Amino acid sequence: MTRIWQWNRPVTVREVLEDLQQERSIAYTTVMTVLDNLHQKGWVRREVEGRAYRYTAVSTRAAYSAALMNEAWGQSDNPAAALVAFFGMMSPEQRESLNDAIRIVQRDNPIPAVPEEGGGEPAAS
Repeated sequence: MTRIWQWNRPVTVREVLEDLQQERSIAYTTVMTVLDNLHQKGWVRREVEGRAYRYTAVSTRAAYSAALMNEAWGQSDNPAAALVAFFGMMSPEQRESLNDAIRIVQRDNPIPAVPEEGGGEPAAS
């Protein structure tokens, strides 16, 4: 998946094989089997091109990472404590990225003002 995400274009088994062989010895059939397994699991889609398939990622690496984090967080019996622990592991650069992401989400999805009890004007934010 790393190669497919990095290249961000349809790839053949041969292309992935040649790239991997720069690092280690690996068989064509191994790469073909892994890409077929990824297709069977729905991680990549494939289109026939001549006698070969071209494989394309179904989602981005960021979306995959987000889904993993959401799944892990959803399995916690104390989601708030899990977030606190996770944030505590972050580097200053990661926390800044988190702050940037929060600003983007808040800008794109503003939280509506909640009316004060008694039917008064909406609370100022």
